[in-house]
Order: sequence, then structure tokens, then C-alpha cells
Amino acid sequence: MEYYSTGDPQIRSSLREAVLRGLAPDGGLYMPSVIPRLAGDQIDSLRGKSFLEIALEVALALFREDLDEDTIMQITEAAFNFDTPLVQVEDGIYSLELFHGPTLAFKDVGARFMARMLGHFTRDMDSEINVLVATSGDTGSAVANGFWNVEGIRVFILYPSGGVSPLQEKQLTTLGGNITALEVSGTFDDCQRMVKKAFTDTGLSGDRILTSANSINLARLLPQSFYYFNAYACLPEGRDFYISVPSGNFGNLTAGLLAGRMGLPVKKYIVATNINDVIPEYLESGQFNPRPSVATIANAMDVGNPSNFARILDLYGKSHAKIRDDMAGYRYSDEDMKQTIRQVHERTGYLLEPHGAAGYSALHEYLENNKKLPGIFIETAHPAKFRDLVESLTTTRVDVPERLMEAASKEKMSIPLTGDYDSFKEYLLSVI
Repeated sequence: MEYYSTGDPQIRSSLREAVLRGLAPDGGLYMPSVIPRLAGDQIDSLRGKSFLEIALEVALALFREDLDEDTIMQITEAAFNFDTPLVQVEDGIYSLELFHGPTLAFKDVGARFMARMLGHFTRDMDSEINVLVATSGDTGSAVANGFWNVEGIRVFILYPSGGVSPLQEKQLTTLGGNITALEVSGTFDDCQRMVKKAFTDTGLSGDRILTSANSINLARLLPQSFYYFNAYACLPEGRDFYISVPSGNFGNLTAGLLAGRMGLPVKKYIVATNINDVIPEYLESGQFNPRPSVATIANAMDVGNPSNFARILDLYGKSHAKIRDDMAGYRYSDEDMKQTIRQVHERTGYLLEPHGAAGYSALHEYLENNKKLPGIFIETAHPAKFRDLVESLTTTRVDVPERLMEAASKEKMSIPLTGDYDSFKEYLLSVI
């Protein structure tokens, strides 16, 4: 299959080239030229299957034109040794828990699949692959874990100093080896801007091979569609359903939209953000006004210029009216999310973290005024990653999984950088 650039659809690449490049040569994001559609009976047949079985079936539909079946099976089976369970929180409302992977965050799904796909594409190459990734939280730890000790690949993770939780920071700064953490004096948007600029800087790329592990890379983005199918397969009722997605860089939502184009019967996509609300604002006004991000307790959503908005526009032919037909947007302050964590626990016993709290709130608010179809919100991270906050709000002890405790006990290793691109480029030139 060919993959085209959202900037210039005439720019076409193979899957291998798109994955190795990350960004298209014009700075656009790659999109599949054809989105395969699954028949209704095939989607219904997913009920009762495991997450791995569902992931494999969707992966075959997406990648069978580019990879043989055995390779797709090997990549998928190596990536997913964990579940993405659907948990009922209250009547008609379910949590899709995406925090059961090795770093306890939803990014494990895309990062582990991408690491193995990239390893497949580079297995016969002599040159070292350099993966650049910007993170506002869980992307960094998932990518670090997914690519750690993968031969022939070096990873550089840019994260905003003071902009991730202490546990998240330990997860992405303590592995060493082929993983380098770059602590940037700035915001996530500064980190993302520098990564994007590096890909189009001919003075840096040249004969060096650079790619991205953010959701701008297709190999990170497309596998995130797998758990939307798993969510549907676990629902006990009917066909149509609502899905509420806590959103920052909007890769997660874009993957859900692609799942819908593949035939998943999503009745409405509910966009949940913190006060970095450029997309809810766009849904209301039709104007996209990116701006510097503001730090909140839901740090993975602290994005003021979401990259994947370009893909959303592309999917809908830049039609604001069509986008509004499929989506509803809500934003929540820190105090709103804290209140939701407290109240949901008091009422149901379920422990939310800030991102899941935004997703729950948006779904609950939407259900108040719309047809009572089953609704799912995405819980993106384990509450233990926000232990102090969650315990203070619920007066409940949060058990910390052993792998988080192990990361917390290790020594942080990071290299400080300014938010200036030239300093980033100078550093990369000195080590690559």
C-alpha cells in the first residue's frame, strides 16, 4: 500500500519508508492511501476473542499488503503480552483500561508494536537508526521500555523539565544504554517543535537516519486502533456505542477515527481535554488557534499545538461541519478533574487518575443530554503514577506495582538542554 503526506498528497511512500522517515519530506504526516474496511459480521466475530487475537486480525487487515502474514504475527505476538480490559464503572459506563503493559500506560501498545516493526525493517541495515521522541509523560517511558537494548537503534527522548510526574521521569531517565533522556527547559510543544524541525533539517539528517516514535509515526499510531476493536468486543450490549478519549497530541483519537473508518460502530467520539483546549475550541468555532501549552495535573494532555490535528482534517476533507457531526468536545480544569476523582471513588469505588477523570467527565456530561447508548472512556495510565494526588483525594491507599517501585529506586540520568533548536542540533551532531 502507498502512504501519502497530509501536506502534499502527491508525495507517496511505502510503509517501510514512512516508518523509517516518521515525517514526510514536506513535513506532513503520513496517511494510508486506503483504509481497509471490515465487514459487520467479521467485527461481531471478535466477541469472545483475546486482545492478542483481535490485534492480530486488525493488524492483518492493515498491513497484509506490506508484510507477509508470518511477520505480522511475529510482530504482534512479541508486542502484546498484556490485556486491555473493559471494566464496568457504573450502569452503561465502562473504563477501557490501557495501563496493564510494562510501563502502565496506553503508550505501551503503540510503542512496543513500533519497536518490533522498526526492528524488522532495519534488520539488514548497517547504519544505526536514531529515534527522536518528544513526551509530556507516558510516551517517553513506553518508548524507552519498548526500544531498550534493541540492537542498531538509539533513542533520544525530549521531555519538559518539571513537566512530567516524578515516577514518569524515573521511568524514562533510568534505563541508560541506548536510551538518552534530554531534559528541556520549556514545554512539550518546544520538545515537539525541535523534533519535527530535526527531520526536515538537511544539515542534520543528511546521511544520518532519523525517525520518530511519537504518534506522528504510522507504526506508533495505527496499532492504537487495535484496542478500540477490543473495547467493542467486550461490550455486553448492542452495536452502537460512544467513546470518550482524553486527548493531548490527538494520536489516540485519530486511531479511534481510523477504527471507525474500518467499520467499528462508534456513534460519537467525545473529545476530553484539560484547559489546553484548542480542539474543543475548534469544534465550537471552526477556528484552529494553537498556543503555548499550560501545565496541569493531566500532563499528557498539556499540548497546545496537537500534531495529529492535520490527520483529522485530512480524514474529513477539512470540513468543520463533518468533524462536528462525529465529535463533541469538553474541557476540564484541575479542580474539575480532582472533584471527579473524589466523587467517582465515593460513589463507585473506582480509582481514576487525572486523564481518565477528564474522559469520564466528558462521557458523563454527554450522556446527560443524548440517547443512552453504552459509553466507554479511556483510562490511559495507572493511578499509581499519580499516587500522591489520588491518595489525597480519595483517602485510599494506592498499591504501586513492583515495576514502578523498581524504577522509582533508580538514579535519574538526563542531559539538560534549552528549548533552543540550535542547542539540540549541536548536541545531536556531537553524538550521532
